[in-house]
Amino acid sequence: MILKRLNLFFVFSVFLGLSGFVLSQKGSITGEIADETTGEKLPGVRIMVKNHKIGAYSDLDGKFSISVEAGIYDLKLTYMGYDSLIINKIEVKSGNKTELGNLNISADISDFEEVVISGSRKTNTENAILSLKQKSTNMIDGMSSAKFKKTGDSDAGAAMRRIPGVSLSDGKYIFIRGIGDRYSKTLLNGLEVPGLDPDRNTVQMDIFPTKIIDNIVVYKSSSADLPADFTGGLIDVSLNGAATKRTRSISMSTAFNPNYHFKDNYLTYEKSSADVIAFGNSSREIPAENNIPFFAESVSNPDGQEGQRYQEILRSFDPQLSAMESNSLMDIGIDANVGDFFKKKGYNIGYNFNVSYKNETKFYEDAVFSRYGLANDREVNEMEVRELQEGNYGENNVLLSGMLGLTLNTDKSKYNFNIMHLQNGTSTAGIFDYDKTDQGAVFSGFQHNLEYTQRSLSNVILSGNHKFTDKNWELDWASSISLSSIDHPDIRFTRYEERNDGSFNIGTESGFPERIWRELDEMNTSAKIDLTKTLSIFGNEGRFKLGGMQTYKKRDFTIRSFSINVRNVDLTGDPNELFAEENLWPYNGDISKGTTFETPFIPVNPNQFESSVMSSGIYALTEITPVQQLKIILGVRSELYAQRYTGRDQLGTKVLNNDVVLQELGFFPSMNLVYSVSEKQNIRMSYGKTTARPSFKELSYSEILDPITGRTFIGGLFRDANDVLGVEYWDGNLVSTTIHNFDLRWEMFHGRGQTFSISGFYKMFNNPIEVVQFASQAGSFQPRNVGNGTVLGIELEARQSLEFISKRLDNFNLAFNVTITESKIELSKTEYDSRVTNARVGQEISEYRDMAGQAPWIINGGIEYSGSKGFGKNLNLGVYYNVQGETLLFSGIADRPDIYTVPFHGLNLNASKRFGKKDQFNAGIMLKNVLNTKKEAIFKSYKSQDEYFFSIRQGTTVSLKMSYSF
Repeated sequence: MILKRLNLFFVFSVFLGLSGFVLSQKGSITGEIADETTGEKLPGVRIMVKNHKIGAYSDLDGKFSISVEAGIYDLKLTYMGYDSLIINKIEVKSGNKTELGNLNISADISDFEEVVISGSRKTNTENAILSLKQKSTNMIDGMSSAKFKKTGDSDAGAAMRRIPGVSLSDGKYIFIRGIGDRYSKTLLNGLEVPGLDPDRNTVQMDIFPTKIIDNIVVYKSSSADLPADFTGGLIDVSLNGAATKRTRSISMSTAFNPNYHFKDNYLTYEKSSADVIAFGNSSREIPAENNIPFFAESVSNPDGQEGQRYQEILRSFDPQLSAMESNSLMDIGIDANVGDFFKKKGYNIGYNFNVSYKNETKFYEDAVFSRYGLANDREVNEMEVRELQEGNYGENNVLLSGMLGLTLNTDKSKYNFNIMHLQNGTSTAGIFDYDKTDQGAVFSGFQHNLEYTQRSLSNVILSGNHKFTDKNWELDWASSISLSSIDHPDIRFTRYEERNDGSFNIGTESGFPERIWRELDEMNTSAKIDLTKTLSIFGNEGRFKLGGMQTYKKRDFTIRSFSINVRNVDLTGDPNELFAEENLWPYNGDISKGTTFETPFIPVNPNQFESSVMSSGIYALTEITPVQQLKIILGVRSELYAQRYTGRDQLGTKVLNNDVVLQELGFFPSMNLVYSVSEKQNIRMSYGKTTARPSFKELSYSEILDPITGRTFIGGLFRDANDVLGVEYWDGNLVSTTIHNFDLRWEMFHGRGQTFSISGFYKMFNNPIEVVQFASQAGSFQPRNVGNGTVLGIELEARQSLEFISKRLDNFNLAFNVTITESKIELSKTEYDSRVTNARVGQEISEYRDMAGQAPWIINGGIEYSGSKGFGKNLNLGVYYNVQGETLLFSGIADRPDIYTVPFHGLNLNASKRFGKKDQFNAGIMLKNVLNTKKEAIFKSYKSQDEYFFSIRQGTTVSLKMSYSF
């Protein structure tokens, strides 16, 4: 059956290709435009046919094509910062192509000295991004490295907030058009790259310093030559391949937040010297992995071989369990860059090397994490507190990155090589007061948390582009390998019960202390090839494109947890006492007393799994222009996807050994229409079918505890049921989501750097996946397929110079975008019955609800000033604002109410100025979260006061940065 469907796919591909060989009597003029000095191809160059209202713009590779009647023509090429180029007496014959080959234009240094520097780069200017947006066959938005410098953003996550329809979660995770990060996908130089957070489907964007990025492009409509597993948006981060001139620079930065820094009650714990470079994992190694005796085997003879081995392991644990107060220091950062470009006869070589270091400290006082539920009495509307956790915690985050990019350019080929390593280490320490537990225990006390996370990502990418101009073929290929790891070595949390008489207790009411080691290793290989044929169709230039890709991912995940038991030890409330030498088992020789450990991961570890994914895709598309103003892009993509799993559930009733847990062959058609109303206006329409697949973690039997919040993630393979009541909330059968996407956009480009667009989109979701509250285990959350849903939205973007108000305002630019959506999920029968059963008196239950993770509206705005004269020369000022509407975070079930995020009003200010004889110095200041907004989420229920799910105060940060280029 699969072979038959593949045969049909190839027949359709051939049909699309044959449609490209329709000839007409018009001719065309083609060419490629490059910088005369560097040889770099220039995008966005305007090419006009003199004395005719016919023209075009060069694309990202500097190529252009103009369709004209037979005759003799003169061309004029213009580009900001470059001398105009006029080419006379070009003869065009009917049905033939007149190739001008490589056209070099020279920089006008006398008038535009500063523009030449940015103009010589291929895609790192705002004009290049707008040109790409205007000429692309997809609906896209983006941001260039030139824009990063203006906004002062130091990492890709912060920078992306400026892109229309983009919002940020936790400062690092991207939401496109308000749709949750599950429906977004991140590529690095066009290839898939693993993330550093197993809790997320998208890549952690704050790990990429803006210094190593050339541009970021967000695709909002699907196309056959793009992966099928995205819906909200596909983010393609392009790294700086190589410099186009000799560059040497170094920058230093620091930041101060009165909530975070110079706080003498900042919480931390003893750390190793390697923590400062994000390699602290080695100082927190597990005491033993194998050959661990059970306590029951050792207690009978503590002096025997088993007993001695047990005590050796017990005494090898780090004895620190208590968070301690210290003084917190300001943030620091340093960045160095070296690059050069060598032009040789017949080829060019360039390189770019960058290393970056960032050390940040945060301190959250009076943080709240809580759980609320519905009362058993349906006449009571107010929610009941099930667990309340309040306290302080400190966080130190270190990010070290390095990247080397190399390029080799010849007349017809271009080769790129990038190698990158990212190293991240985060240590966290907190003390929280507790009241009650969500397990039903009546409990008051406190808890100490100590945690360290080490993440690393190594990535190598090799790519090439080859042009066969004599036959109008172009070949693109790329391959990459990524190795990533995430380690949580020695997570420690200790909870005490504080009794009315002032004594302390550790037992079943409070929960026993634990020490946890979590390890995740992932390998990701990816390769793709694209072959493009340029041809004449209906008398206009068209193209036929086909290609394929293959991705293989393999993840190993292990949790090893040591349960700590305190046997008949007098407690003082200091967690360090538990592993004090005098309190270790056997206590003063008494085998019934002392601190002991047990190993629930031995002999069988249910929280250990291996999982792999093999994904193969092929596609074909054709681009035709049946009339001068209309482009039609038709394509189809097929992806064969298989995910395998080795592991078992907690009870051992389900054991899988490299079994297939998800396998599908999908066909994903797409259509994009681009109608050019005029040279500066486009109307776009698109349709595409896409998918969203479960992640490794979601399609597993894992149970993963977050020690800070006390919440547990439960893999989607688990069944959730109350067999006593005969209710099955979830059957453990997690499947992929299918989405149908419809988009419409009108866009106008009115002057350099200015644009206005309005877009509408409609999406239909079949079997959407959401993380919902686990009914039969309190404080737990699980990914599940929920009822079918839809999203209807409108998106507005404007970038406008204020020169139209007054000539004095020509240096001011306004940027504004807003996204408004309406989402709807049809409740499954289980969810609907659950809501009806627990409804309050007078409450009406709808058959629909909001889609989890879908923001109802997003606003991004900013006003910028770019000075050009006097003291204002090279001065950039900016005010930026963004906010996302109240969004369903987790859907309620049974007696668990819905949880919504609270709008976060982010207001940032930025100022920077270049100075010196050669503008070699650059100084900047940025204020983040000027409004001092809290990050919060709340429980919401019928006629009830909202209650906190969490509340974190972030404060206002002042950042200073100085750089020097030489």
